[in-house]
Amino acid sequence: MNKILIVEDDHNLGIMIEEMLGFSGYDVMLSRKPLHTNEDIIEHDIKLVLLDKLIYGVDGTDVCAKIRKTAATSKTPVLMMSALSNARENCMKAGASDFISKPFDMADLIAKIEQLLPK
Repeated sequence: MNKILIVEDDHNLGIMIEEMLGFSGYDVMLSRKPLHTNEDIIEHDIKLVLLDKLIYGVDGTDVCAKIRKTAATSKTPVLMMSALSNARENCMKAGASDFISKPFDMADLIAKIEQLLPK
């Protein structure tokens, strides 16, 4: 089963996404520790990262860039998300595979995930 790592500091949103993706057949892990993302990818055999742009003062684009620069994680798809209106371009420049604006419809999120990570 494909395992997805959600890196999100909004507890309620993280739980909601985790449950919806679980219902859609994905194995999901929720993290509020952006600086541990690379280690989580490797340790838990993560196949896709859903990464918030801003998590507890950490810029998600820096986390994404680190994922891309690390040989063991560089090929892992990263779907970034943000409520910031100008975030898309910065996220894509950092190496994000795709981007979704908050708030989003769960069907749109699942469609993007399915494009990046076919079942």
